[in-house]
Amino acid sequence: MADRLPHTLRSDALDNRERILDAARALFSADGLDVPMREIARRAGVGPATLYRHFPTKQVLATEAFADQLRACRTIVDDGCADPDPWRGLCLVIEKICELHARDRGFSEAFMAAFPGAPDAGGREYTVKAIAGLAQRAKDAGRLRPDFVLDDLILVLMANKGIHTRSADTQVMASRRFAALAIQAFEASPQHTPLPPAARLTAAAPDSA
Repeated sequence: MADRLPHTLRSDALDNRERILDAARALFSADGLDVPMREIARRAGVGPATLYRHFPTKQVLATEAFADQLRACRTIVDDGCADPDPWRGLCLVIEKICELHARDRGFSEAFMAAFPGAPDAGGREYTVKAIAGLAQRAKDAGRLRPDFVLDDLILVLMANKGIHTRSADTQVMASRRFAALAIQAFEASPQHTPLPPAARLTAAAPDSA
């Protein structure tokens, strides 16, 4: 009995940690990062003391909760930077990150929030520097407008975060079209390629307006 007890405690602690992370992902994704820690503890079925023992700050919790998404974001940026055509690579980054953010509101806020004490601060810094380098290469190639600054991309992500629809599929559709519009605005000599399908956001007929 005594030999099994430490293992049982470790298993219980692991279960608590996973329940907290699941609750945090669900609440952050639905309501953003303003969700109180006590509400996360309540949803996870643990006490506040247990939550803070595993995650002493909301910053740490958000970073852990969205670790997979942060890795996915870094992979997207790495894939874009690896493309021999920097403009095509930048377009891929904009499209994929907008879609990733559209699928997960909490991750969008975690990505853009300034968490100086978070364990992934270096990862975010790497991502930002990599995108900046890719943008400069696209400018040098004459494809990205010369007055583009990285804050323009942040504006796009902030606006993309504001897309709220009744279904996740419609939200992704709207995000894809918005990203395509942003890309055309960023291009030095817009080609006006066909946009992705429009998401039906109003009751207006397709040909109205």
